[in-house]
Formats: sequence, C-alpha cells, structure tokens
Amino acid sequence: QVHLVESGGGLVQAGGSLRLSCVASGSIFMMSAMGWHRQTPGKQRELVATITSGGSTSYADSVKGRFTISRDNAKNTVYLQMNSLKPEDTAVYYCRMMLPTTTYWGQGTQVTVSS
Repeated sequence: QVHLVESGGGLVQAGGSLRLSCVASGSIFMMSAMGWHRQTPGKQRELVATITSGGSTSYADSVKGRFTISRDNAKNTVYLQMNSLKPEDTAVYYCRMMLPTTTYWGQGTQVTVSS
C-alpha cells in the first residue's frame, strides 16, 4: 500500500506563488510516473501536470509557463511550483502515483487564490 501526503497549499493573492509537495511512502516512487490534478466543486478532476520516472514532463495548457513539476527521488517527493497564480487556479490539488495496474491518490491540499 502506498500513501501520498500533500502539503504546501494555502491562501495567496493573485500573481503570487506556492510550492506544493507530495511525499510517497514505500520503495516504488522512483519507478513511478507522478501527477498533479485539481478539482473544484461541481467539476471533474482535471490533470495539471505529469512527470515520468525518467523526468519527462507535460502540462495542461492552462498552466503552461506558470507551473513546474519536478521530483526528488532521494526524498520520494514530487513538487508543483506554481507561479503567477490566478483566481481560476483555486482548487483542491491532488497528487497521483500512476502504476501500470493501479493508481494512488493523496488526500488533497487546498489552494485559494484571491483577486
């Protein structure tokens, strides 16, 4: 069983920055693709960014150029650096571990961007 614990959310003004962290338990982190997703009430959870085990990244169009996903395999941690935040970035952000036959989710961390 894998546990993912997110942190780093909070309240920030538009134009500000936050860095989210997600720490994974277990020994399979370095072999796993990881992702960040977000969800607002009444909407489907959407993909924000992914990073493969080899470090290749991809982003949703809405966050390209503003968000950066990275990983530190020595710390079993994936990060999401969020810059130039907008009110529409307000959501609960979830960390996801993607394995060939299963997926694990964290409990989420709230990000609120005030205008």
